[in-house]
Amino acid sequence: MVRRIFWDVDTQYDFMKPDGKLYVTGAEEIIPNLAKLTEWARRHQVPIWGSVDYHDPDDPEISDQPDFRETFPPHCLKGTPGQEKIPETAPRQPLWIDTTPLEKEKLREMLEQHPGEVIFRKQWFDVFTNPNVEPALDIIRPEEIVVYGVALDVCDAYAIEGFLKRNGWRITLVLDATKPIYEDKARELVEKWQKAGVKVVGTEDIVK
Repeated sequence: MVRRIFWDVDTQYDFMKPDGKLYVTGAEEIIPNLAKLTEWARRHQVPIWGSVDYHDPDDPEISDQPDFRETFPPHCLKGTPGQEKIPETAPRQPLWIDTTPLEKEKLREMLEQHPGEVIFRKQWFDVFTNPNVEPALDIIRPEEIVVYGVALDVCDAYAIEGFLKRNGWRITLVLDATKPIYEDKARELVEKWQKAGVKVVGTEDIVK
């Protein structure tokens, strides 16, 4: 059992930078906090896991007429610079886990033999649409999952809601290391999560 893991949600160029294909307004403001969290986790040997969007142009999430709730303009397309994580969160010795289902024992072997960070690729908002996420978490059985990244009201929300549906994990949200698309929706979500037991903290609460 692992006491704590950090869960880095989609801190990719297309979301984090003003010239990205799907820039989350103000996302560049949280980069210093993302760097602090990443450096702290590595220094204290806390495992860093997380997700990245990894799209083909014909994925259901991608649309030329997006509604910015269920569909979005082309972003994080495979093989493009925008799909890469920003330097501050770029994983070390990454184990990229795609959406092709793996046998649990094979997945266990991969995780036990891998010394670096673990990133799940996904083609939809919800990281649990990658069928390897839940068995991987079951293998390491973390006591606490510390969540940060973008966007708070989309991919972060799907991750947190997914964690809450699966018993046994304490969830901590590093609020000042996130940015939402819609502020009002984000406030409602955070209030709901707190009532459900999610602990909301700031970056300094983690790294001090």
